Amino acid sequence: MKRWLAAAALPISAVLAGCGEEDEFEVAVIPSQSIGEMETGLNLLEEELSEALAKDVDVEHYPSYNAVVEAVNYAHVDLAYFGPVTYLAAYEESGAEAVITQEIDGDPYYHSYILTQPDAPWDSLDDLLENPEEISFAFGSQSSTSGFAVPGFELLERGVYESESTYAFAEVRFTGSHDITANAVAEADVDAGAIDSAIYNALLDEELIDENDFKIIWESEPLYQYPWAVPGGTDETAVEEIQEAFLAIDNEEILQIFGGAEAFTEASHDEYESVLEAARAFDLLDPEEIDD
Repeated sequence: MKRWLAAAALPISAVLAGCGEEDEFEVAVIPSQSIGEMETGLNLLEEELSEALAKDVDVEHYPSYNAVVEAVNYAHVDLAYFGPVTYLAAYEESGAEAVITQEIDGDPYYHSYILTQPDAPWDSLDDLLENPEEISFAFGSQSSTSGFAVPGFELLERGVYESESTYAFAEVRFTGSHDITANAVAEADVDAGAIDSAIYNALLDEELIDENDFKIIWESEPLYQYPWAVPGGTDETAVEEIQEAFLAIDNEEILQIFGGAEAFTEASHDEYESVLEAARAFDLLDPEEIDD
């Protein structure tokens, strides 16, 4: 059974040097959906990795982006799954290295969407921003790539958003997660909100939201899917074993909780360079600035 960890309760372990038979393999996963929705898939992932790596595997759903970054920075875990921005923070702080990501609809890319209601008078982001002082806007977590950094950078360049306290909108709120943002838009609690396209589609597939409640008025350039990263200094043999284990996974209950993925595929740091400009614009690579 997965348990919700407090950041202060993270286990302390040595830096992973390889896949020793006796050691427990620790995996940290960000809270991209609620723990109840992810629990079955995480349990199955734990079982498949245990068999493939021939060792005990503990997959934990961590309470915050910050907790996962700290865990991989200090090698409290052997593998971490998080968003591109939080990965880049870990890369710059401790040399964490992306090794695996997901394929969705045949490729390893996703987008940031800005959504509004279907009967709203705006059909594009240009329309929405004609009178920003009348608009309430929702981001997800402040550490989310598609829920904040990328759409926030677009709004920064358009001159309507600078920081949590400085913006041209009537209201800006941070909901903390993509599903809450979707519900806030659907219920017209806000006029528009930013969301991860893969999570949006997964929520539709699981019938947790209704496509008739939304209109997409902006789509970002393609973003490389969320990475799985190992701590800096991880042995190359261990990396190859991890990659082989993930590439062999075809269980739909596991794949579904990672944005409705169809398969896992290899990743490297190079694919995440495109997010750096947005992350740096909001000082998101400073570990002290990562949202709890």
